[in-house]
Amino acid sequence: MPTDQQARAQAAAITPGGDPPEHERAPADRVRALFDGHSLSPGQRRIAQYLIDHLTEAAFLSITELAERVGVSQPSVTRFATALGFSGYPALREVLQPMALSAVAGTPETREELRRNELQAAVDAEIDNLENLRRVLADTDQVLDIGRELARSKPLTVLGLRISVSLAEYFAYAARRIHPDVRVVTRGGSVAYDALLQSRSAGGTWVLAFAMPRHAHETLAALRAARRTGLKVALITDLTLGPLVDEADAVLTAGTGSRLVFDSYAAPGMLAAALLQAMVDADPERTQARLESYEQVADQHNFFL
Repeated sequence: MPTDQQARAQAAAITPGGDPPEHERAPADRVRALFDGHSLSPGQRRIAQYLIDHLTEAAFLSITELAERVGVSQPSVTRFATALGFSGYPALREVLQPMALSAVAGTPETREELRRNELQAAVDAEIDNLENLRRVLADTDQVLDIGRELARSKPLTVLGLRISVSLAEYFAYAARRIHPDVRVVTRGGSVAYDALLQSRSAGGTWVLAFAMPRHAHETLAALRAARRTGLKVALITDLTLGPLVDEADAVLTAGTGSRLVFDSYAAPGMLAAALLQAMVDADPERTQARLESYEQVADQHNFFL
């Protein structure tokens, strides 16, 4: 973990991409920069947001006062400070106070402006994630290869637990239109293991797993269970290293938006859509037949407006 001196140096560093030195940036931007690149829980992001929205006041609050204002415990504030690389809240407050004083000395931003800028910054961060994904997809071989393997797996199991459920269900919903047997697993433990065993017994060869932060122990257990059954694992995650990646046979990465209290998933969603396209390209005749059949059923039963 960085020392307080290292954390302060990081806060004062010149930002990448030719941006001006930290002391020349708006105070709110300097506070946001403290939180960038750190994996914060939703509760910790609430603390971060409060500090951004109330900088000139919050930087001078005691740990007890800050905890009461945010509605969290004092240990939560301490864990938040240590997650940023500080020894505790006093060391973080020491960095925040000069920023607060410069905000008072300059033209103060209204709370509405701070909030608007924070939302815009969240969108900008997602644009960066998509730009990174665009560069990754410049070489399509890996996505096409994985899509081909998933298209061949009958049944195909799609796994997503906790916050990753929504991505797994999106992928499974679309994949069922082009694949004859898609099974989605959204519960961990023995329920997941049972589903994986059944999939392998039915002839399945691959499971596609989504693992977004915060990464759960039960996701790791499910991946290990899949490997024990004989299934291969394709993983979509934000990680490039770690135990989840170690359990996967193929890994596709996409960054998540972490500027707000809860993550956003523009890049992982785009990556999932690209993998669906790869499955389409792997068996275009089956895809066309299944899509036409589905449209006939949808018209017959008046599914859509």
